[in-house]
Amino acid sequence: MEFIRPPRLQKGDLVGLISPASPIADASRIDRGVRYLESIGYRVVLGKNITAEHGYLAGTDEQRAADLHTMFENVKVRAILCIRGGYGSPRLLSLLDYRLIRRNPKIFVGYSDITGLQLAMWKKAGLVTFHGPMVGVDMANEMDSFTEETFWGFVTSTKKRGAISVPDNNAEVLFPGKATGRLLGGNLALVVSLLGTPYQPNFSRSVLFIEDIGEEPYRIDRMLIQLRNARILGRTSAILSGQFTDCVPADNTKASLSVDQILSEAAASARRPFVARLPFGHENPKMTIPVGIRARVLTDSGQIEFLEPAVR
Repeated sequence: MEFIRPPRLQKGDLVGLISPASPIADASRIDRGVRYLESIGYRVVLGKNITAEHGYLAGTDEQRAADLHTMFENVKVRAILCIRGGYGSPRLLSLLDYRLIRRNPKIFVGYSDITGLQLAMWKKAGLVTFHGPMVGVDMANEMDSFTEETFWGFVTSTKKRGAISVPDNNAEVLFPGKATGRLLGGNLALVVSLLGTPYQPNFSRSVLFIEDIGEEPYRIDRMLIQLRNARILGRTSAILSGQFTDCVPADNTKASLSVDQILSEAAASARRPFVARLPFGHENPKMTIPVGIRARVLTDSGQIEFLEPAVR
């Protein structure tokens, strides 16, 4: 399937907000995110069910899918931003109209649990989406300049970005080399949850990027071993790892491998260019990563070079 870049965002455009995963605990964070977007020149429309609750979900599956469909159907909406992640996005995958999404390509932004939607949209609709800041999480606070600049740069400019200078670059090369491929990935737990489903992308020759939060090291290990046993790690062109936030043993009295050790072992097994500790995931600064565009990994610099524009 030929991939599709969404049209770029311009000042004055209408931005739609939805909650496709968990509900937000503090609704005032939605208000703060809306004020931020309006303050920099965008108009905002809220999904009908944006504050709905259904247990640990932001409304029923049908409500959340309906909001997503409504935003893609609305010809005035130019970008769809998620309020937060949490849990629940994969429950929507069988309900989505991927032909509708492909016919109406729009900027779609989120991370964490939103990875499930983004990879499914790539597989089923060929749509480039954005692993980037969310309204009720990042935009409700004061975003740092790196996070802000990289995000708006990707969604508003039709020029390719090239290499991005990372502040306080702590990147570590776990396996050397250079490689090119399409950026696919996101939250590790969500990547693994799609294995063996119709929504799993073809990771062969991709630049796989992974991050996670709140997973104990043995769980990170188990998920990477699953990717290895599924013959995914060794078929990628390169691997990038970002922030593994609060991924520590629940019981620090028991022996454990560290996440750094686990990633090093995965790199040695995959024997693909592997750069760790890049600034993407659940912390700031946060680099936006367009899902689906081509990138080049050069481990001698510890950076990635974006070879294509993400919007048109």
